[in-house]
Amino acid sequence: MSGLLALVGGGEFLPPCRDLDRELLTASGTTEVLVMPTAAAFEHPERVVDRAREHFAPLGATVRALMVLARPDALDPDVAAVARASRFTYLAGGSPMHLKSVLKDTPVWDAVVAAWRDGGVLAGSSAGAMVLSDPMVDPRGGAFTLGLGLVAPLAVVPHHDTWSHDRAQRTVQLAPRGLAVLALDTSCAALRFGDGHWEARGRAEVTIDGRPAGLDALP
Repeated sequence: MSGLLALVGGGEFLPPCRDLDRELLTASGTTEVLVMPTAAAFEHPERVVDRAREHFAPLGATVRALMVLARPDALDPDVAAVARASRFTYLAGGSPMHLKSVLKDTPVWDAVVAAWRDGGVLAGSSAGAMVLSDPMVDPRGGAFTLGLGLVAPLAVVPHHDTWSHDRAQRTVQLAPRGLAVLALDTSCAALRFGDGHWEARGRAEVTIDGRPAGLDALP
């Protein structure tokens, strides 16, 4: 058993995600969202936090920023304590490679996982969704690299509605045999509940070995 996991296809903190985030808030039992703009460390992360505050305010929630922007931040035990106490943590989008390099094998990542396993809500959008799986799609070419492996074996393709047919097919063709590839359109999500079952919010497609599969094929 664990908490609720939300893999979001991008477009976080914008109106199309409002119903989804209302559902996540209800599941968390809290009115505070811990936002980690790590993946946007080089793209004005403070703007990500500001957008999150504007987005969650009408939902009756406040946003607390956890500015884990470089690896030394993720090694700080005080920062890890904040992550461990969170009931709703949100990994925003940006660079999945930077996000992974900052969090992998750190106290903050361990704290995020522990909070989720203790029943908290964990959401990752775009880059945030990509790194939670393993293997992870490498955005530089569509092949595969190591992710953080919270759910595995699984690869997540966010913003699938913006991908060309050729790019999407290349990723499917490069997928290791038997690997589930979860393609999420922008502002759509796949939710993994504490008992392990999955539900879609919007368009979410699963393929294994190039053939369509259902959400029940996900780990």
